[in-house]
Amino acid sequence: MAKRKILLMSDDLRMSSGVGTVSREVVFGTLDHYDWFQVGGAINHPEEGKLVDLSEELQKDTGIKDAYLKIFPVSGYGNQELARDIIAEEKPDAILHYTDPRFWGWLYQMEHEIRQQMPIFYYNVWDDLPYPRYNEFFYESCDLIMNLSKQTWNIVNNCAVKKPRTDWDCTYIPHGINDTQFYKISELHDEWDEFENFRNNALKDMDINFIVLWNSRNIRRKVPGDVVLAYKTFCDMLPKEDADKCALVMHTQPIDENGTDLPALVSAVCSDYKVFFSEDKLDNKHMNFLYNMADVTMLISSNEGFGLSPAESHMAETPTILNVTGGPQDQCGFRLKGELLLEKHYSEIHSLHDDRKWKNNPDLTHGDWVKPVWPSNRSLVGSVPTPYIFDDRCRFDDVADRLKEWYDTSIEERERCGALAREFVMDPKVGQSVGEMCRRFKADMDRVFDKWKPRKRFTLFGTQEII
Repeated sequence: MAKRKILLMSDDLRMSSGVGTVSREVVFGTLDHYDWFQVGGAINHPEEGKLVDLSEELQKDTGIKDAYLKIFPVSGYGNQELARDIIAEEKPDAILHYTDPRFWGWLYQMEHEIRQQMPIFYYNVWDDLPYPRYNEFFYESCDLIMNLSKQTWNIVNNCAVKKPRTDWDCTYIPHGINDTQFYKISELHDEWDEFENFRNNALKDMDINFIVLWNSRNIRRKVPGDVVLAYKTFCDMLPKEDADKCALVMHTQPIDENGTDLPALVSAVCSDYKVFFSEDKLDNKHMNFLYNMADVTMLISSNEGFGLSPAESHMAETPTILNVTGGPQDQCGFRLKGELLLEKHYSEIHSLHDDRKWKNNPDLTHGDWVKPVWPSNRSLVGSVPTPYIFDDRCRFDDVADRLKEWYDTSIEERERCGALAREFVMDPKVGQSVGEMCRRFKADMDRVFDKWKPRKRFTLFGTQEII
C-alpha cells in the first residue's frame, strides 16, 4: 500500500525554534508511515525559494528505503498561490498546519477549496484562557485538531460551537522529547570528559556548585527580567561566600528587539552575582550538556503553550521550577485526590492557574521533580490579532523562594527527583516522549483518513449547487 503524503506548513524543520524542533521529530518519527513535503517558514529564510530534497540522505541515514522529504523554504509563511502550485505538483493527501493560525491566515481563507480535495489537520498551539471565541473560525476549518496541552484540548471543545468536536477529531498530543538525545550523563559515560570541558568553558573555569538554567527566547512573555530578579533575590538570601559559588546561565540572545537588554539589566541589578550568557546555537548534544550542567531549570513565562525547555530538562533528569500556566501545567504531574489529571478533567477544571483556588488545595499534589509557582497576578491583555488573553505573572520573589528550596535540597535528593522526571515523561499515559508523540500522530491522522469525506460544494437553501 502506497504511503499517504502530508503537506506540512510550519517553521522549517531544520531550524532550532521550538516549532522547528517538534516538526522535525514528527516528520523523522513517521517517515516509515508517511511521505512529507514541507513549506518551511522563517522570518528571513536564507534559502528562500530553493527546493531541498532530503529523501536520499534520509534513506541512507535511517535505513527507510522509501523515505520521502522535500522542503520548500519561504520567508514569512507562504501564500495561496504557492499552496495551489504545490498541491497540483505534489498531490498530498492532507495538509498539516502547526503553530499560531494567524501566521498562516491565508490557508484558512481557502479552506473551502482545500477540503474538497483533502482534510486539514492542525497541531494546535494556544496559551491560555479566556476561551478564545475569535479562534472559532480556525478550529471549525479543520478536520482534525491535535492539541499540545490538556487546557488547549478543553479550549477547542468550548470554542467549536457550530461544529462540536468528537473524540476522534479533537485529541491530545503533547510535545515529545527524544530520549536518545536528552539523558543524564554520569562520570562513567563516554561523554563525561567532553561534558566537563564544555561545563568549564561555559563557566569560565570558575568554581561553581549550584547552576540555574534558563533556556528561552528573550521576549516579553518569557519574562527574562523577572528571571534575573528572581536569581538576584535568591542570591541575596545566601551568605556571600555561598552566593559566589552560584551561577545563572541564560541560553538566549542577550539583546532582542522584542525583549530586554539583558547585559544592561544584569549590570544594573545583578552585578554582584554570576550571570553567564550562552548565545551560540547548540545542537542537541550540547543542549543536553547544558541541562546536565544545571541543578535546576526555570521557566516562568506569563504565557506558554507547552514549554519545550523544561520537558527536555526532565528527560535529562534535571528538576525544574515552573509557572502554573498553560502547557507547563501538564509537566508538573498534577494529581487531584491521587488521580493524574487527564484532558477530560479540564472540562471541569479549565485551568489550574487560579492561585486562590489551587495553590493551597490539599487535594492537589504534584511531582517531586518540580516546584510550581502560582501566578500572583492574572491580567487580561490583548492586541488586534489576539483580542484577549490572560497574562499569568508570578512574583519573582516567589520564584526565588523555590530556588532556595532546591538549593537546600541535597544532591542525592535532587538526583532522585530528576530520575522521577524522566520516568514521568517516558510514561506512555503522559505522552511526552517522541516515540509516543509520533505513535499518537499516526493513530489520529489515520483514523481521520478512514472517516474523512470531501467537503460538499456550497448549496443554496439546500437545493442549488454553486460550482
